[in-house]
Amino acid sequence: MSVAKINAITVPRDRFEEFGERFAKRAGQVEKAEGFESFQLLRPGDDRDVCLVITTWRSEEDFQNWVRSPDFAAGHSQHREQGPVGTSSEIWSFEVLESL
Repeated sequence: MSVAKINAITVPRDRFEEFGERFAKRAGQVEKAEGFESFQLLRPGDDRDVCLVITTWRSEEDFQNWVRSPDFAAGHSQHREQGPVGTSSEIWSFEVLESL
C-alpha cells in the first residue's frame, strides 16, 4: 500500500514567491528515488498561510530510505545555507486508500 507524506509548512504570505522559487531550484533528486511515486507543491488560494508539499511513496521503507539518503540532504541544502522560508512545519503521514 502506498503512503503519502505531507509537509505542512507555515509560510508568511510575503514569502510565498520565494518559497516557490526555492522548490523550483531544488536538486530534483526525489524523482529518482526508489519507490517515489509523485510530488505536488500546493500554495493556498485563500487566506491561509500553510503551503503543502505532498509526496507519495510505494512504502514507508522507501520514504525512510529517501530521508536518510545523501540526495535528501542535497535537496535541502538551501534551507541550511539560506535559512528557512517557513516559520514552522509539520509532517503528516497517511496510507493511500484510493488514487486515480
